Amino acid sequence: MKKSALLNSELSYLTATLGHTDEITICDAGLPIPEETLRIDLALTHGIPSFLDTVRVILSESQIEGVVMASELAQVSPELHAALLQEFKDEEIRCGKSIEITYVSHEEFKVRTQDSRAVIRTGECTPYANVIFQAGVVF
Repeated sequence: MKKSALLNSELSYLTATLGHTDEITICDAGLPIPEETLRIDLALTHGIPSFLDTVRVILSESQIEGVVMASELAQVSPELHAALLQEFKDEEIRCGKSIEITYVSHEEFKVRTQDSRAVIRTGECTPYANVIFQAGVVF
């Protein structure tokens, strides 16, 4: 049995096979997921698992150098936005590397998910609780 935090086999495989600049999306329960993109559906019910819990686990398993968020997140869900930014600051301290943050419109965000290796769907029901992670390197 795996010893690290990530027990989900699909997520474990995904994080183990990410290459530099590969992108993955973590989304709320309502984000449309392109048919051609791998869907890893974790959603059980409203709020379970949460967006932030899923973000934390992926950050613990992957080196992230960039994130993309919809600009609407800061406007519509400022508390979640602030909590997410804090997660990124904490991760920068843990890994000693900076994380570049980019904002796009929600419509642009949805188009960009088509380039993700996978979209991880959570049970989150907070508006615009979506992020694209760009993989970095550990060296």
